Amino acid sequence: LPVFAFVNAGLALGGIGLEDVLHPVTFGIAAGLFLGKPIGIVLFVGLGVLLKVVTLPRGVTWGQILGVAWACGIGFTMSLFIAGLAFEHGSGAYFAGDRLGILIGSGASAVAAWLVLRWSLGPPRGGNHGAGTGADGRESELR
Repeated sequence: LPVFAFVNAGLALGGIGLEDVLHPVTFGIAAGLFLGKPIGIVLFVGLGVLLKVVTLPRGVTWGQILGVAWACGIGFTMSLFIAGLAFEHGSGAYFAGDRLGILIGSGASAVAAWLVLRWSLGPPRGGNHGAGTGADGRESELR
């Protein structure tokens, strides 16, 4: 999440209640980011595999596809831009609701993506992570 976009979202978090979260605009935008994007991506990848148009790369699991699809729900900057255009001449309630929905949907998508990818990738393997062998044959470690 770009810090610049988050800080400049223009949403005061004080005084936000459950009725604000459940407002149709807020809920719809959050659900679109959190559910719509991953469902659409997984279904179209599945359709491509089913029709034999594409194949999954070796070693890629459906859990990883789902995790990456959920990461696509973190659409903060472009979502703010589009919502600003969509509700430019609308009510102030819609203007605050769209930003709240984007924050909720992007945040929930980030958490879901992390959890699913963490689960689907399994525990880290042992060894020296970030180490490599340079052109001179000596090992180096990334810091």
